Amino acid sequence: MRRALDRLFTLAGQLAALCVLTIFVLMIAASVGRVAAWRVGWVNDVVSWLCAAAAFLAMAHAFKHGDFVRVTLLLDRMSPRVRFAFETVSLAVASVAIGYLAFWAARFTWESWKFNDMATNMVAIPMWIPQLSFVVGSALFLLAVLDELFTVLRGQKPTYVRLVEERHARGDFSEDL
Repeated sequence: MRRALDRLFTLAGQLAALCVLTIFVLMIAASVGRVAAWRVGWVNDVVSWLCAAAAFLAMAHAFKHGDFVRVTLLLDRMSPRVRFAFETVSLAVASVAIGYLAFWAARFTWESWKFNDMATNMVAIPMWIPQLSFVVGSALFLLAVLDELFTVLRGQKPTYVRLVEERHARGDFSEDL
């Protein structure tokens, strides 16, 4: 199960990176297209959807790898017992908040599908299609936070702490800037 979850979070991160690469390619193509007098207005619609997809699909992967903002100055000064309590409460509160986000993302997208909500810009597609990245990303983020909560409750070091420590042990502090 551990490997399946890790692969799932990695795949989501890779899809987010693919979205960013696609944004890059589309923006370059649109720049060339404007000079060549091509119609490129549709690029803005697609790029906005890809930006949202990149952000939401990357959340679980970034969280698991310790790339979210954390209050390590405070955590590092806590005793192990207090830190355990603080991590547990923080992850439980995050689970509730992200669960709320995931529920309403799914509900909002379902309503878009139910009412056949269409994009009204240059690209006329059903809105539920680009909104799916919001649903998938928030659900994966919830899964990642719940996974960490259960990891902490089992008395293990959180993955986001372990991976940052491994990165620092290799002398890589690039993510800390």
